[in-house]
This record gives sequence, C-alpha cells and structure tokens, in this order.
Amino acid sequence: MKYNSLGLPVKESEELVIELNGLLSNFQMYYQNLRGLHWNIRGKRFFDLHLKFEELYNDSQIKIDLIAERVLTLGGTPLHTFSDYIEHSKLQIGKNISNDVEAIQLILESLSILLQIERVILNKAAEINDEGTNSMMSDFIAEQEKTNWMLKAWMEEEI
Repeated sequence: MKYNSLGLPVKESEELVIELNGLLSNFQMYYQNLRGLHWNIRGKRFFDLHLKFEELYNDSQIKIDLIAERVLTLGGTPLHTFSDYIEHSKLQIGKNISNDVEAIQLILESLSILLQIERVILNKAAEINDEGTNSMMSDFIAEQEKTNWMLKAWMEEEI
C-alpha cells in the first residue's frame, strides 16, 4: 500500500478528496441559497431572519474555505467553478424565496443533506485514521445538528 506525506493511504485519500469536493459543491449551493434568503426575506420576522441568514452564510463561507484547504492538504484540487458546483450538488436551489417558513424549510432540507454527506466522509476518514478530516466533519456535524434543532424549534411555533 502506498502512503502520502501525511501517512495516509494514497488511494483512499484520493477517494476522500472526491467526497470532500462533493461536500464543497453542496456547501457552495447552501451558501448561495443563504445569500438569496438574506436578500429576499420579507415579513414581520425580517429583522431576526435577515441577521440569522447572514450568520449562517458567514459560517458557511468559513466552512467552504476549510473544506477546500482540506482537499489541498490531501493532495487534491478543490472544485471552483459554478458548473462544477451545480453538477455535484444535491441541494435544491432556493430561487426567489421571501417567505419565512419556506426559507427555514429550505435550510432544514439542506442541512439534512449536508449532514448525510458529512457522515459518509466521517466514516471513510475514520477507516484510514484521517484525524484531520474526521475532526473537521465531527465539528461540522455537531454545529449543524444544533442549528437543525434550533430551526425546528422555530418551525414549531407555526404549527
């Protein structure tokens, strides 16, 4: 078995790069959706949600950079074109959403998909003792689970 300079198996690291680039693409779509929600939200909850969406897209921007840098660390090249992001993303595109409930629902659906992808990466990273990727995914998952819980709590007031 061949190992890279990090002491990780080359073949499995290359497979992780593919998975991480998929996550990167999905995060780019998530980020752009959040920007659109931030710009287009209307209604009585505008002030609260406008700020919340900004908080979420700023956090996503940081995560996007971390994912791309992990791809580079593992010896890959991060995807960086809109066509790549569209091709590799599983997220719904949220176009012209101004309603608060629709906006939160889009975020919840997106988080669910991101969490699924991150768990796959977490497991694959654990199999090859890639603690760097594993730790990053673990941190992402913990934060997103909390965001999911909070947004679901917000949605319950509508029921």
